[in-house]
Amino acid sequence: MTTWTTGDKRHGGGSSRSLLTGSFGASFTKGKGTRSARNGLSRGLRRGLRRGMTLIEILIVLAIVAIVMSAVILGSGQLASSRMRHSSTMIAGAIRVGFSRATSTSKSVRLVMDFEENAIWLEEGDQPHLVQTKDMTGTGGASATTAAEKAALDESSRIVKGPTAPRTSFREIDPMGMVASDPGKTHKPLERGIEFREVQTSHDDAPRTTGRAYLYFWPGGQTERASIQLRIGKSTAEDEAMTLLVAPLTGKVTVKSGAVALTNPTDDKEASEREDPGAF
Repeated sequence: MTTWTTGDKRHGGGSSRSLLTGSFGASFTKGKGTRSARNGLSRGLRRGLRRGMTLIEILIVLAIVAIVMSAVILGSGQLASSRMRHSSTMIAGAIRVGFSRATSTSKSVRLVMDFEENAIWLEEGDQPHLVQTKDMTGTGGASATTAAEKAALDESSRIVKGPTAPRTSFREIDPMGMVASDPGKTHKPLERGIEFREVQTSHDDAPRTTGRAYLYFWPGGQTERASIQLRIGKSTAEDEAMTLLVAPLTGKVTVKSGAVALTNPTDDKEASEREDPGAF
């Protein structure tokens, strides 16, 4: 009886020891597995750092940087200002070409600035042209080309009776100086988003804001005093404008920020384009 009880206790004790050993073994094994996973993750991270970035990852980063920079440039208006400067450079180049061509060919040449197309091109006269300052058509005495100019010419003829001087006809010329075989193809548009704000030359009584404006060049090296204003879109703000001022004797173009109106000289000193260096 006593032996049986002792044996049962021993059995019970032995079972308890086995259960305790099994639990400890499972816990120990689980601990080893966790440490192994951590070590594997650490080795993976170290390999990733040693590997660096792939080409696709670099391209994605560059694309994000480009998008951010584009948003900054567009938001600050730098792109529109750059387009306006490029348009002013194009107009200044056309003025130099017109000035030189009138001198070399001994023919009257004019620069056409179209407010509807926001484009420019050069035209050459079929005879010497004398600009008329009080001409109602706005062409300075040349033949009318647009519907608005023809209507103004008819109205002028109705008011003023009697013989009138023949009007010079102008034909579009290409960059090579030849008469354009396909008028319209030589038109040079302003940069996207840039428009003419207003143009006034010496033969205009008031600034022109619609239709067409003309800047004339004559043989012997002379043009008109002019103010050509550009703007960004439909903006009326003066600080979003740029002005090209044309000197009549030399054809020199001066670019100024903002809207600068045409001022006619009141004396010989103001009319002179020679800079006075001062007395010695």
